[in-house]
Amino acid sequence: MPTSPSSSPPNQPAPHLKPGDEAMPGTPGAGEDLCEVCGGSGIQKDGSECPNCEGTGRVIHGIGGG
Repeated sequence: MPTSPSSSPPNQPAPHLKPGDEAMPGTPGAGEDLCEVCGGSGIQKDGSECPNCEGTGRVIHGIGGG
């Protein structure tokens, strides 16, 4: 069965949007920023993983204005 082409390099998982992301990584006009929920720590005040950034402390936001 033929497979469809993928934009991800072989043997690497496809990027996905975290709940706090506004765009996919690498999208023109978007950039990495600190998570506004956990302040970039990846950890909530109760010690659990931040659900907004999935524990990375980083999210992708649109940049610029208009």
